[in-house]
Amino acid sequence: MADPKGFMTTPRQDWPRRPAGERVRDWDEVYVPGALLPIISAQADRCMDCGVPFCHEACPLGNLIPEWNDLVSREDWRAASDRLHATNNFPEFTGRLCPAPCEAGCVLAINQPAVTIKNVEVAIADRAWADGLTPPRPPDRLSGRTVAVIGSGPTGLAAAQQLTRAGHTVAVYEKDDRIGGLMRYGIPEFKMEKRHLERRIEQMRAEGTRFRTSTTIGRDVMADDLRTRYDAVVIATGATEWRELHVPGRELTGIQQAMEYLPLANRVCEGDLERSPMSAAGKHVVIVGGGDTGADCLGTAIREGAASVTQLDIYAQPGAERDEDTDPWPTYPKVYRLSAAHEEARDLGTAPAADADARLFAASTLRFTGDESGHVRALHLVEVDEKRRPVEGTARALPADLVLLALGFSGPDRDDGLIEQLGLALEPRGTIARDADFATNVPGVFAAGDAARGQSLIVWAIAEGRAVAAAVDRALTGSSRLPAPIGPYDRPMSV
Repeated sequence: MADPKGFMTTPRQDWPRRPAGERVRDWDEVYVPGALLPIISAQADRCMDCGVPFCHEACPLGNLIPEWNDLVSREDWRAASDRLHATNNFPEFTGRLCPAPCEAGCVLAINQPAVTIKNVEVAIADRAWADGLTPPRPPDRLSGRTVAVIGSGPTGLAAAQQLTRAGHTVAVYEKDDRIGGLMRYGIPEFKMEKRHLERRIEQMRAEGTRFRTSTTIGRDVMADDLRTRYDAVVIATGATEWRELHVPGRELTGIQQAMEYLPLANRVCEGDLERSPMSAAGKHVVIVGGGDTGADCLGTAIREGAASVTQLDIYAQPGAERDEDTDPWPTYPKVYRLSAAHEEARDLGTAPAADADARLFAASTLRFTGDESGHVRALHLVEVDEKRRPVEGTARALPADLVLLALGFSGPDRDDGLIEQLGLALEPRGTIARDADFATNVPGVFAAGDAARGQSLIVWAIAEGRAVAAAVDRALTGSSRLPAPIGPYDRPMSV
């Protein structure tokens, strides 16, 4: 603890964002380049070195947060990087994309703004790359065992890296043409530039992990063939089965799923397309769904030049402070948050029909109506109470040339035939069933990440990847020295 009074003398200061009017004209990350390092040592000094650091419990990876906060406060970047990478394969991903449940569990957050743990994390990761502190770590010897990992999202990549470093020969199969899963085609460039992903992939290649893109298991390669070729198979395909909105008019054209829309914008940034065929340019856009995916659609539509963008959230607007009765510390509270996309919508006035940040809270979609050609032109909504019952006299319509459904995901996609070909047992909610060792009902086949857990956070996905790697290593060799931060039945802290 470099400064015992740091939390009393230093106010919280976050990584500043570029002005909204500037950043919406490009697809670069929203933060001011180079503005984090000058402030981060003092921010790390705010860590209280708690006797019981609840940030550990709030983070499923068990990140050693007080330790690397102290090291950053002393500007010992090498040691800080070592402690950070001891528990997290990809801190530059979580530092940009995780909603930071660790900060909700920060002891300082009981009555003050929490330590900027997420900012410290990304500062360590970026400094480590800049200083060459993240070299490839190939194994000293090979085990002679082979593992196939299906899916290259954060779970699949974490599992593959851990198993490769343990000495197994690992091949990652990805149905898309590039590695990364939703980090590649679901997360917009302005939230995480793909160069961060590319350098981790190159690190993994140098360690010995093999990648097979444009390969759908169940179609291009039969599932039984894969089982025959490898000693173990890890299913980490994610929960990509999107939820539908069953209301009149859903069949109209111009109503798209968020994950049909976002990948096209990412492909424009990759250079595959000059313009997205679903571009929001000049259109009145309505996003149905108040979560992070909806916010990603909001920021993307603004950058594409939408005439207006409105986001509907069926929940009431949360308060600015934690409700100690429903969300007591150290649980992750439901409070009003202003993402970069919502800040842009507020500053640029993109949603005349909504409140300041483009969101309409406590709003439920009734139906869609369209023009003579069958294209959507309006979304009809109604306000709802806390039990989602319509409030009389509140029905109205919003102009809508493009409607994006961001309602979350229910489980793994079953169209490729993987689940049926293997004969995998499923949970009632549609996720892949597994036992306490991450093993499915099929010998040698393991399941991890959102495909088995259900839709979750990137930090949980990486924790799942690390934990399933330990389980596979143990099944192949009889024991394992790989860390297993969580079990398959662990869940976030709740009341």
